[in-house]
Amino acid sequence: MSLRVLEIIFFLYFASHIPITLFIDLQALLPEHVYPQPLRDLLRWYAEDFRDPMVLDPPHWFKSFILCEALVQMPFFPIAAYAFLKGGCKWIRTPAIVYSTHVATTLVPILAHILFYDFPMKPYPGPQTMHERLWLVSIYAPYLLVPVMLLLTMLMSSTYNSTAKSAKSKKH
Repeated sequence: MSLRVLEIIFFLYFASHIPITLFIDLQALLPEHVYPQPLRDLLRWYAEDFRDPMVLDPPHWFKSFILCEALVQMPFFPIAAYAFLKGGCKWIRTPAIVYSTHVATTLVPILAHILFYDFPMKPYPGPQTMHERLWLVSIYAPYLLVPVMLLLTMLMSSTYNSTAKSAKSKKH
């Protein structure tokens, strides 16, 4: 896959993450009256259709991840979107490495929780069957896969990593 294609994927990921964070994810932290009814209905629809009770009744550990998303990640999203839309911005390398390792690390317990936790049926039903669990994992998985792709790009691309460029030239 060409570097420019990856940069466009990263741009779309970060640009789309801004409204998702502001309008969906932060509903777990902010008072209900902050959001108009259509956004609350959208969250409820998602939670019911994908059997994701964590967004309607988030455990404290999940709230801590959303707080990190709001305070640490959210300010980075427009900066990263700009850098990857423009392409070849070497200054994004270190923040992208920090971001990608942080997010990948938070997704491991979320995915483990989805796969192994014995979700109750009330007040909000969680996934019960392996099919339902994998369906919900498929929603969260891109938030692990894209940061891992980002990390590998920052570490291995000669555009973003001068060490990778010098290692390639030593082989020739």
